[in-house]
Amino acid sequence: MSVDRQFAELYGYAPEGVWAAPGRVNLIGEYTDFNDGFVMPLALPHRAVAAVARRTDGVLRVHSADMDQGVVELAVADLVPGSGSGWAAYPAGVVWALREAGHPVTGADVQIASTVPTGAGLSSSAALEVVTALALDELYGLGLEPAQLAVLAQRAENAFVGVPCGVMDQMASACCTEGHALFLDTRDLTLRQVPFDLASHGLRLLVVDTRVKHALGDGAYAQRRAGCEAGARALGVRALREVPYVQLSDALARLNDGTIRRYVRHVVSDNHRVERTIALLDAGDLRGVGPVLTEGHASLRDDLQVSCRELDLVVSVANAAGALGARMTGGGFGGSAVVLVEEEAADLVTKEVKAAFAAAGHTEPRVFPAVPSGGARRVR
Repeated sequence: MSVDRQFAELYGYAPEGVWAAPGRVNLIGEYTDFNDGFVMPLALPHRAVAAVARRTDGVLRVHSADMDQGVVELAVADLVPGSGSGWAAYPAGVVWALREAGHPVTGADVQIASTVPTGAGLSSSAALEVVTALALDELYGLGLEPAQLAVLAQRAENAFVGVPCGVMDQMASACCTEGHALFLDTRDLTLRQVPFDLASHGLRLLVVDTRVKHALGDGAYAQRRAGCEAGARALGVRALREVPYVQLSDALARLNDGTIRRYVRHVVSDNHRVERTIALLDAGDLRGVGPVLTEGHASLRDDLQVSCRELDLVVSVANAAGALGARMTGGGFGGSAVVLVEEEAADLVTKEVKAAFAAAGHTEPRVFPAVPSGGARRVR
C-alpha cells in the first residue's frame, strides 16, 4: 500500500503531499566532516518516503509503517532536547529545530515508510530528518535551500536527539544528484557534483551490509570526536582540516598522546584521500580509486580503530577475490563496507564474501549495488 493511502487510512483524510529523501553511502572521507574536512558521499536509491499534512493546533502526530508501534503524538510547544525517544525523535527534532530557528510550524500529521536499511551505516536517520524538513518547508512556505534544510536536520540530530554527527549525512540526502558523487567541503558547505558513472566504465560499487552492530561502538564516535578536537587544540588550529597533508609528519611529532596522534593521522590523510579520489575521477580513472579505498580502510582499522572482524573480513575476502578495492563506510563497529569491482566480477566477489561469512559463523550479509541517485524531492 502506498504511503499516501496509509496516511488516509490512519488519519482519515488525504495528505497534502508526499516527499522522499534517500539514504547515502560514503565513498571516501570518514570522520572528517566534524573536522571541517572533505567527504564524498553518494545517495542511494533507498529512501524514506513521507506523506504529510499541516495541523494548526500545535500537535505533531507521526507514524512509521516500519515500526511495530502506534501513532506517536506530541505537542510541538513541549518539544525540547531530550524529550523525544526512539525513531520518532528524528522527525520531532526537525520540528523543534525549525521552530527554534523562528519558522512558524504549528504541527503536522506524518506517515513514513522507509527502504533505507537501519543500523547499516547508510543514514536512515538523516533520511527521516531530511524528508520531514523538506515536507514542512514546502507546506509552510519557508523557502529554505537544500543546504539550509540539511543544517537544520543536523541540528535536530545533534541537539535534540543527542548524536554528535557531522553534516555529511544530511547534506548527501538533501543535495546529491543522480549519476554523481557529492564532493563536499564541510567547512563552508561548498559542494561539487562529480560525475560517477560506474556502468559506462564497466564497474560496480557494491554495498555489503554486515548486519551487525557491536556494542563497542556505543560512545566511540563521541570519543573520537573529542580526541580530534583535542588534537586540533594541541596543534593550535581551529580544526584538523587546517593541517596540510605535506606537514603531517611535523604535526604528528608535536603530539605526545599516542591515541590523539593516530586520530590526527587518519583525519589528515583521509582528507588527502578525498582529494586524490577527486583527481582520479576528473581524469576518468575510476579503477584507480580502488587502492585508495583499501588504504582508507587500513587507516580506519589501525589509526582510528573503528573497524571490526566482519568489516575486515569483507575487505580482505573481496580484494582476494578480485575487487579493485574496498573499505568500511560510516561510523564502524559493524554496518557496511563498499567494494569497487569490475562488473563481471561482482557475482564472484559477492559469492566469496557470503561464503567467508558462513564459514566464520556470521549472519549472511546483505549485498546490493550502490547506484548514485538523486537527493530529496517531492514525489506527488
